Amino acid sequence: MTERLQKILSQWGIASRRQAEQMILDGRVCLNGEVVQIGQKANPQHDWIEVDGTRIHPSDRPKPIYLLLHKPAGVVSTCHDPEGRTTVIDLVAPSIGVDTGVHPVGRLDTASTGALILTNNGAVTFGLTHPRHAVPKTYQVWVEGSPSFDTLEQWRQGVILEEQLTLPATVRVLDQAQDQTLLEVVLREGRNRQIRRVAEQLGHPVRQLHRVTIGSIQLGKLPSGQYRYLIESEIKFLQVQAKGCEPPLPELQVSEPKLKIGVSESKGYKL
Repeated sequence: MTERLQKILSQWGIASRRQAEQMILDGRVCLNGEVVQIGQKANPQHDWIEVDGTRIHPSDRPKPIYLLLHKPAGVVSTCHDPEGRTTVIDLVAPSIGVDTGVHPVGRLDTASTGALILTNNGAVTFGLTHPRHAVPKTYQVWVEGSPSFDTLEQWRQGVILEEQLTLPATVRVLDQAQDQTLLEVVLREGRNRQIRRVAEQLGHPVRQLHRVTIGSIQLGKLPSGQYRYLIESEIKFLQVQAKGCEPPLPELQVSEPKLKIGVSESKGYKL
């Protein structure tokens, strides 16, 4: 059965769908000895597929890996950083290896902390980031000042960003201090730096932003800089969210849920 090459690379855990497309654009992927173009198809059972000069095959496909990382501040949510900053992959690579195809699902900006999923299952990545599947994400956000009821209501109903109204959000006050307020914000979309941009526009800039849940997957007491393997029910949740956006997912393989320490020190999160 023929499939688009970027989909094949994604399903085999070579890279995320977007990363695979960039690899093709960069001329790093060959089909039967010829450099391929975006949209080109192949039959993995009969065609010769190479990445960076090395042939890949379904038998080389790594087993699916699903991780939840507590991203610390100052770490970038990418696989590589041209500026040499620590990436989320740097935190997990010492234990899981660098050739597993694991990549972050979505992003948290560099200053933000909290729950971030990493996997080498491209179908799950594509499904979770597809607009069709609005997975709710919960954040604890310290903002400057004390937002009024009308301001919070405006946030809940939607704010114009780049000429487009944001989707309705759940926003409630958790705590207040003399010059700042702790909010719980639940989003069903993920525009670039959305919470920070909305808060700034409403006159209450973000001081700290921390993601505590992704759908039914909770960060809990996982220390900063550490990660754990997802349990079976959490993996099934991801598969349900991704269903319909990609071909059938790889057979479920679950590793024991253990805490792993990345390259950064374990630090507790303090609001």
